[in-house]
Amino acid sequence: MYLISDNVDTLTGMRLAGVDGVVVHERQELKTAIESAMNDPTVGIILLTEKFGREFPDLINEIKLERTMPLLIEIPDRHGTGRKKDFITAYVNEAIGLKL
Repeated sequence: MYLISDNVDTLTGMRLAGVDGVVVHERQELKTAIESAMNDPTVGIILLTEKFGREFPDLINEIKLERTMPLLIEIPDRHGTGRKKDFITAYVNEAIGLKL
């Protein structure tokens, strides 16, 4: 695993769990960090803080569609998630077209 975070606190917490990473703030820094992690054969999962998915959805979605490995996963940062409480149920409802 490799973390690309927008804040030092999340990186520090993940480092305590043994996950290495980097802190970036700008779009180009994010793109460079993702490309570097994707070219590292030891990285199977790239963790991204949710802020990047909200600020740069085109970049994140483009990478998710073009590559299957490593897996890109968005995680909440120290401020918590920006998602609604029922986001999983809403996602499933949208995917299968039925209300659960």
